[in-house]
Amino acid sequence: MYDIKKLKTLREQTGVSFSLCKKALEETDNDMEKSKKLLSKWGADKVKDKESRKTNAGAVFSYVHHNKKVATLVELLCETDFVSGNKEFQNLGQELAMQVASLKAEDVKELMDQEYVRDPSRKISDLIKEAVLKFGENIKINRIIRWEI
Repeated sequence: MYDIKKLKTLREQTGVSFSLCKKALEETDNDMEKSKKLLSKWGADKVKDKESRKTNAGAVFSYVHHNKKVATLVELLCETDFVSGNKEFQNLGQELAMQVASLKAEDVKELMDQEYVRDPSRKISDLIKEAVLKFGENIKINRIIRWEI
């Protein structure tokens, strides 16, 4: 049996579905750290399963720095318009556009290897993996553009 308070906390901390959080807590006897590791392992497996799926929807996100000397565009793709219109997907796109403005990246691969500016313990690739788990769709950064005066 799982602890409902821990379930809510785990869901808030990871953003993973209630059903997966519940399953992780049940399999680890309500141990939060073990549950997070288990979710992470499951997530890696699920991400691999979804990588081959087509991403025909998405959105373009922009960011202009307050000094008006740096601007970026990020094309973030997903499988459906339903996900591309989701508030959390929109927030991810904005965060990625800000990341590209903050730290130069020559290409998407370089961006994926960067530490996330708001949380250096996570990489941009981790944000994408978390989004794939959260939305249940393949999500990828297709293109980035950065201009600087």
